[in-house]
Amino acid sequence: MISSIAELISDRIGTMPAGERRAAQTLIHYPLTGLKTVAEFSAAAGVSSPTILRFVARLGFQNYPEFQSALQDELAAQLQSPASRTLDPSSAGGAVSPMLEATLDNMRETFRHLTDRQLADIAARLAERRGKTFLIGGRFTDPLARYMAAHLAIIQPDVYHLAGQESIWRDRLIDMGKRDVLVIFDIRRYQESLVRFAEKAHHRGVQIILFTDQWLSPIARFARHVIAGRTAVPSAWDSSAALFVVAETLIGAVTRQLEAAGAKRIRDLESLR
Repeated sequence: MISSIAELISDRIGTMPAGERRAAQTLIHYPLTGLKTVAEFSAAAGVSSPTILRFVARLGFQNYPEFQSALQDELAAQLQSPASRTLDPSSAGGAVSPMLEATLDNMRETFRHLTDRQLADIAARLAERRGKTFLIGGRFTDPLARYMAAHLAIIQPDVYHLAGQESIWRDRLIDMGKRDVLVIFDIRRYQESLVRFAEKAHHRGVQIILFTDQWLSPIARFARHVIAGRTAVPSAWDSSAALFVVAETLIGAVTRQLEAAGAKRIRDLESLR
């Protein structure tokens, strides 16, 4: 399975010199920069042109045009509607196994690109008791946000699922600040209302944890932590199964970290039933 450019960066950014890291961060925050000339990319990143070429080579591309071709394909994939996604005829005959295999591959690839340190850092932040935790998702991913919020609310206070219209979300911004966390689920075709909301929350100092796909939602430029899950399957629709498993992994990790406090809260909740 071919890794996306974002996945390649995630895998290799730890070995990159400072200049190449700046190039990587610029590309993640503003992907269209990679479609410009080497000189324009280098100016945007504040590094030299040779640094851009070394960065591209470190990602495994033979040259800059090859890198741009791959980036163009990924940007096009971000915008695909379900109607425009062509299916392999061999996988469209109603058999369950191609879908199952693709879903399992998505899970394996997602966790291959996620480090234990990333998961531990995110779990530690979610387990902190110093602020509120808000969760929200898009048209097809909000059930994941609601599911995760329902579990976290059982083991710790001040967990809120944001639902309803965008105007309702905006009203909650007044309650958000630097001590709070906003967990957002957003996969292609990325939801503009979520991007606007994330930007406003970011400006208020809220720490954002983003669950997205391998092509990265524009919200990535505002996020402290990014979980890029594989979503493509032999279907006109994307699959959120890999992101769901990551969410469950984090729910378990947060529960273990809270230990006694979480167990006491569960007992107290049970006594009220």
